[in-house]
Order: sequence, then structure tokens, then C-alpha cells
Amino acid sequence: MSKMGPARVGLGVVLGAAAGIGLFYFFYKQKRKRSWRGSSKGPNAWSVQNALESQEYTEITQSLNQVPLKSGPIEGGDNSPRTSFLTHEEQAEVLNRLDFVLKSIIELRHEVEELRNSLQGLAGEIIGEMRSHLEESQKAVRRKRFAFPRERSDSAGSSSIYFTASSGTVNTDDGESEGGYTTANAESDYDRETDKESEEDENSCDTVRSARRDSLDFVNEEEATLTFDSAVEEELGQLLQQADQLHSGSDQEKKEGFQLLLNNKLVYRDKQDFLWRLARAYSDMYEITDNADEKKSYASDGKEVAESALQMGGQIAECHQWYAVLCGQYSEHESIQKRIQTGHVFKKHVDQAIALKPDDPKSFYLLGRWCYQVSHLGWLERKTASALYEEPPTASLQDALQNFLKVENLSAGFSKAGRVYIAKCYKELGDNSAAAHWLTLASELPVITKEDSESNKEIEEMLTISET
Repeated sequence: MSKMGPARVGLGVVLGAAAGIGLFYFFYKQKRKRSWRGSSKGPNAWSVQNALESQEYTEITQSLNQVPLKSGPIEGGDNSPRTSFLTHEEQAEVLNRLDFVLKSIIELRHEVEELRNSLQGLAGEIIGEMRSHLEESQKAVRRKRFAFPRERSDSAGSSSIYFTASSGTVNTDDGESEGGYTTANAESDYDRETDKESEEDENSCDTVRSARRDSLDFVNEEEATLTFDSAVEEELGQLLQQADQLHSGSDQEKKEGFQLLLNNKLVYRDKQDFLWRLARAYSDMYEITDNADEKKSYASDGKEVAESALQMGGQIAECHQWYAVLCGQYSEHESIQKRIQTGHVFKKHVDQAIALKPDDPKSFYLLGRWCYQVSHLGWLERKTASALYEEPPTASLQDALQNFLKVENLSAGFSKAGRVYIAKCYKELGDNSAAAHWLTLASELPVITKEDSESNKEIEEMLTISET
């Protein structure tokens, strides 16, 4: 037999012993695991289990170190038994491999356990996030709270359109700049009320969330969608009602209405009724401010909003009204040619508004303003209109008067400016007594807006001239 024979036989014996020890460890581990599962696990059960595994590993390692790694008897040439031991390096290698196997088994079991726990935790997080998302979506609607509309007994005013083909400017005395408006609005009652209601919503958030979590599993998707849409429509209705109230109030209230609508633009930018009111608020801001750059900016932005509302469908009269108004306001900052072209667009949309809503005094007021301005076109403007159109726009003072009188028939005292225009038409037509009568009627209306203040000054000037 070769010299390597005893070594191989010894290695075989060692591997056999290792296999036996491995089987012993396996059965011992199964027994220990059953006893562990039967016991109650407290808060430190994981640490106890790790300690036991470490103790088992130490005991097995020590037993391996104490096993004499030697071979059995072998047949020699002289028929005498001989004993052969593994070298120290071979014993160390066998122990290191067994050590590696034991460590790998323990680590693998830990990783499997951690993976199972992680999957369970991930499933719980996904369910929690989905429920939280539904709750937050509905909570976003509840968070939008609007101040109650203010009751007014003198909410008569109106907005006006300053379409003109001349190069005149708007006379203003005093008004707040945009910077002054921002400061005033930041300290307004509306902001304080909104902040207070937001705090109340936050305080009741936990209660609402608990109630919704209890009932979330019992509400199907269709019912949840209907409930959400109903809540959105209700909130939108309250917002639009308040915007209408603020628009009919003073200049400060119009500023508050503009800021209110602007703050909700991202939420309701796909609602046509919201967009035309926002366009109307831009027109209000145009009339309020005195700065030329701010006026042009308000008119430009408002015109884009009104155009977006028209693109959703042209069956709402107010969309045509305020698109016409903002086109006229923006044309004040353009050339004569542009103003003439805008006058054509203005008339087209006012006519469409009247066709859709023939009992709206606002449309007839705008048409009366257009007729009055066209009847006062100068020679240069008429030549420009003739060059642009085969049939240039024409209108007389009588046309303007009939439209203003139509406004009074539909809504008496609709605006102070409307009665002043009636007086102007009668005066220019030579009926001074009728002009004086309508000036008296105009002076009886309250001064609420900036336009009302300007109309009041015109009344005083006309009365002064008539007395002289």
C-alpha cells in the first residue's frame, strides 16, 4: 500500500465522524426548536434564541476539538495493526469547513426569517398607504373652507368696459397700488377666518380619520366617487356664491374676491363657471389699479382665462361677456388699428352673449357702451376702420340710448354709470330736461366702486355746465 493510504483512510474516518456529528446536531436542533415553539416568547425571545444557538455552536465546536481524529486498524505487510493520525493542519482545515457550514446554516435561517418579516411588513405598509391616500384625498376637500358671504344692503355696482378707438386715458384720483393691496389682503378678515378654520380642521382630523378608517372597507369605489364628486360640487358652489357677493361689493371686497379665486385656481381650473368668474375678477383688478403695467398684466392674464373658459364650450353668456370686456381693456394699450380690430371682436361676443341670455342687463350695457364709442369715432379712426373692413362698424347715439334704456327696463338702477350715459345721450340729442332727469336719478344711487366715484364727478360737472 502506498504512503498516502493511511492518510486517506484517516480522512474518511474524520468525514464519517463529521457526518455523524451533523446528524446529531440536526436531530438535536429539531428537538430544541419544538421545545422553543412550545414555550411562550416574551419581549426578549429573539435574544434568548440567539444565545441558545451560540451555546449550541460552542458545544459542537468543543466536541469536535475533543474527538481524536485517527484512523482504524489497517492491514500492514507484517499483519500487525497500525494507527495513523491527521496532521494539525488537516484537522484545522476540517474544523474550519465545519465552522463555515454551521455559520452559513444559522445565517441563512436568520435571513429567511428576516425576509418573511419584511414581506409581512411591506404588505401592511402598502395597505396602510392606500388607505391613507384615500383619506387624504377626501380630507383635502374638507380642508377648503370659505368665509361666510357678507350681507350687503347696497350691493348695486357694476363693472365697465373701456373699449375706445381714441387715444384717451382713464381718469383716476386715488387708488391702491398692487403692493398696497397685497399688504391689506394679508391682514384681511378673510385670511384670519381661513386660518382659524384650518386649525379647527386639523384638530378634528384624527376623529374624522378614525371614522373613515372604520367605514372604508364597507364603501365600494362607485359610492366613494359619487360622495367625493358631491362634496367637490358643494364646495365649488359655496366658493362661487361668495365670489359673486364680493364682486358686487366695494373695491376692497373685489380684491378679496380676486385673491380667493386665484388661491383656488389649481383646484377648479377645469370648471367653466369658475374660470369666467376668475376672468371677471381680473377685469375688476384692472379697473381698481392705477399702474399702467399692472393694468396691462391684469387684462392679458384675464383674457387668457376667459379664452380658456370659451374653449370648454361657448354656451355660457358670461364667458362671452367677460372675454369681450377683457379684450377691450387690453386694447387700450395697443395701436389704433388693434383697437379697431378688437372693437369688431368685442361686438361679436356681446351679440353672442345677448343671444344666449337676452334678459341680462350687463350685455345690453356693454353694447350701449360700444355704440356710444363708435358714434364718437374721429376721422382717423373711421378711415382706419374703412381700410380694415369692407363694412366698417357703425352706430348712432340713438342706438346707444336704446341699449342703455333697455338696461333700465331689465334692472332699474343697474349702475350709476349707465344712467349717466343715458343723460349724456339725451343731452347730445338736445333733450336737456330728460338729461337733467337722468342725472338726478344717477345721483340717487350709492357710491360703492371706483367707477361710481368717477360717475359722480361727471354728474357734478354736467350739473355745473347746465346751471351756467
